Amino acid sequence: MIPSVVRKTVKSSLPLVCLRAQQASYSTGKWASQKVPMSNLENHYINYQRIADNLEVVRKRLNRPLTLSEKVVYGHLDDPHNQEIVRGQSYLNLRPDRVACQDATAQMAILQFMSAGLPSVAVPTTVHCDHLIEAQKGGEKDLKRAIDVNKEVYDFLATATAKYNIGFWRPGSGIIHQIILENYAFPGGLMIGTDSHTPNAGGLGMVAIGVGGADAVDVMSGLPWELKCPKAIGVKLTGKLHGWTSPKDIILKVAGILTVKGGTGAIVEYFGDGVDSISCTGMGTICNMGAEIGATTSLFPYNERMGDYLRATRRSEIAQYAKAFSDNLRADPDAKYDQVVEIDLDKLEPHINGPFTPDLATPISKFKQAVKDNDWPAELKVGLIGSCTNSSYEDMTHSASIAQQALDHGNKAKSEFTITPGSEQIRATIERDGIMDVLTKAGGMVLANACGPCIGQWDREDVKKGVKNSIITSYNRNFTGRNDGNPATHAFVASPELVTAMVFAGDLTFNPLKDSLTGADGKPYKFAAPTGDELPPDGYDPGQNTYQAPPADRSKIDVAVSPTSSRLQLLKPFKPWDGKDIFEIPILIKAKGKCTTDHISMAGPWLKYRGHLDNISNNMLIGALNAENNEVNKIKNAFTGKYDGVPETARDYKERGVKWVVIGDENYGEGSSREHAALEPRFLNGAAIITKSFARIHETNLKKQGMLPLTFANPADYDKVQPTDKVDILGLTDFKEGKPLTMRLHHENGKTEDIKLNHTFNSGQIGWFKAGSALNLMRENTKNKKNKA
Repeated sequence: MIPSVVRKTVKSSLPLVCLRAQQASYSTGKWASQKVPMSNLENHYINYQRIADNLEVVRKRLNRPLTLSEKVVYGHLDDPHNQEIVRGQSYLNLRPDRVACQDATAQMAILQFMSAGLPSVAVPTTVHCDHLIEAQKGGEKDLKRAIDVNKEVYDFLATATAKYNIGFWRPGSGIIHQIILENYAFPGGLMIGTDSHTPNAGGLGMVAIGVGGADAVDVMSGLPWELKCPKAIGVKLTGKLHGWTSPKDIILKVAGILTVKGGTGAIVEYFGDGVDSISCTGMGTICNMGAEIGATTSLFPYNERMGDYLRATRRSEIAQYAKAFSDNLRADPDAKYDQVVEIDLDKLEPHINGPFTPDLATPISKFKQAVKDNDWPAELKVGLIGSCTNSSYEDMTHSASIAQQALDHGNKAKSEFTITPGSEQIRATIERDGIMDVLTKAGGMVLANACGPCIGQWDREDVKKGVKNSIITSYNRNFTGRNDGNPATHAFVASPELVTAMVFAGDLTFNPLKDSLTGADGKPYKFAAPTGDELPPDGYDPGQNTYQAPPADRSKIDVAVSPTSSRLQLLKPFKPWDGKDIFEIPILIKAKGKCTTDHISMAGPWLKYRGHLDNISNNMLIGALNAENNEVNKIKNAFTGKYDGVPETARDYKERGVKWVVIGDENYGEGSSREHAALEPRFLNGAAIITKSFARIHETNLKKQGMLPLTFANPADYDKVQPTDKVDILGLTDFKEGKPLTMRLHHENGKTEDIKLNHTFNSGQIGWFKAGSALNLMRENTKNKKNKA
């Protein structure tokens, strides 16, 4: 790695053309006269003037009240005068303020950016090392091991970020979303991030959207970013949080109402008097887990709880600026939403969601019976708190207040108990303030400041794979096998205080609001409701310096990529479309039921290959359930008749020069915004993914790679497709926006059947398909501009 750089404000080394573009975006006016830095670590400024100027244009055009999300999104339009604006229909061209990447997805994003041939990123960008650290023995040991095991990846990221003017947060810094909240998020900003939980920054009033690496590359390269104009879902909060009810319970309740796809294509916007009873980090928790309902993002209006957090994190100038701009940081009176959900916080119960899906919501008063009725394992094996979702100072103090009560009665945790600080700043602060000491004395093990078990980076030893068991976490996602790779693990999601209480009982049927435990003296006791501080009374302790700023002179830096590496591989462009329709290609697999990005491209041990497309393609669709035989990773080769793994069969087809398609079910590709879930099918010669419906990010990712994400015009046609059919895709030679395609099925009995397929491609995206990928088209355009110059 290049030498570390002390935390300080650094001069931007953007190329002159990018600086001019940035300066040009600031017109004269009230807000332009104030140069407020986005972050203490950079020399880039908040552009409220652009938002004000854009909204002046948009208001005259739309002539109606605007929601908060509309104000922020339309405030970042590339061309507010001519942009078509229709919720749920138009494709908006936007200019995000920044890009954030975690280390697993950053590898491919940077490799793609490098192949575009540009000298520097065009917008502020950061990379965060949080995904590659496996939880095993405890924070210090796990971090040391990760730095050794992942050395070549960290060296690549350190040198590439330095070369291309990107801020770099080294291993041990913390989880991307917590670092963003502490250092980069600001009210009214627009950020994209290569992680599905990027919406965490909505807790500071930012429209923060999870995207694929190809989208990030567009913005890093200075291109506008395209987003289908989101609908607006309003969640009206009344009353106040009290007792055991926490911010986590709000989003658990919302997930139960809207389900895992109820927010698709929409921004969820919270409003109402109840908002003021929620801390800034609590708002972040709610927005973070909004990803579980498929929402584009979630956000809150600016209030003084955000101002308090900004001041506590040494950004008082932003707090003052945002307060002055607050008319544009909340919805207009009488703004209309496409849907409104109302929640009375005075009546809201603590919830536990799961297992196997984050939208199975059960209030605590009914959970004991649900455990019995569903035969869920009642013994609680492990309780896990922290992660990007619930690792704030407030969360940790609330959990510690429960742990201290148990210690006062001579009790320690009956279940295994792990604590994941969200950042080095949180870790250092809770250690200084004695909070960590309480949690560890109660039997907790502190893990590294990283994602760990939340994303499957957990070397779990207490239960063998296949053994039915229960765990409870304060994380955000609990799909089958998500945390430990064991499909028999029943993972439940709750608030950190509820998780903490339950580890002392070791029993899922324990209700800490009503039930008693027995102290060391043999006497029963009940937990009092959790208490704690929203912000540290003595301020945050920054801990160890873990930030590497780009150097002033980047010209002599060489990016470290070994040609013999098994972890990193330079990319080769995909072939462009051949100009023809597709005829009689096999169905690789007809996937049945839920098929998330975890099923398409698993995390866990596969994370180490995120920078090597060939190697990581060996995990493609190995978790998908084959409709033919109800087995995973066992499909029939259309040429040999033999059954083999999905990647192996796809490679055989590729060697034969044969394209293939995947047939999928509802909401295909939900979950983590993994670039690789789209890259791998393209790399192994896939032509199309045909489903009942897609998750938003995955559909866009597929388009970016030159794939055809298509949907049945009649979802019932899914049942007409036989895994042994051969497939034509007709209409590509006249591929147009809004014009359906046709899939012709060739059945084994010799009969054919035509099925209508819809698509959401616009004219620009059709250009991606024809060029072979969005990156190919970008490269062509850059080359043409250079030739003309």
